[in-house]
Amino acid sequence: MIRHVLFIHYKDQAKEDDIATSLRNFEQIKNKIDGIEAVEWGLNNSPEGRNKDYTHCVLMTFVDEAARDAYIPHPEHDVLKAQLGPILEDITVFDYKV
Repeated sequence: MIRHVLFIHYKDQAKEDDIATSLRNFEQIKNKIDGIEAVEWGLNNSPEGRNKDYTHCVLMTFVDEAARDAYIPHPEHDVLKAQLGPILEDITVFDYKV
């Protein structure tokens, strides 16, 4: 099992509707690409103030490395990135094996 963790910093001028659409797109992608077990997201609420302007986290769980590797070049992933790109200030991606 692979965890695929995204820390997202949206542009200040990103509209709430566009942010909501991007998060829905993440939720729906598990129904479009085989090998994705789960997708969840959340808004930072840490009181420590160490989030470095990242406001959202998306956590994806893949059945294995092959599923994650198939997701990266998948056309549906490209659709997701195309919608996210214009509203994205920065993103950090971190994967680990469970």
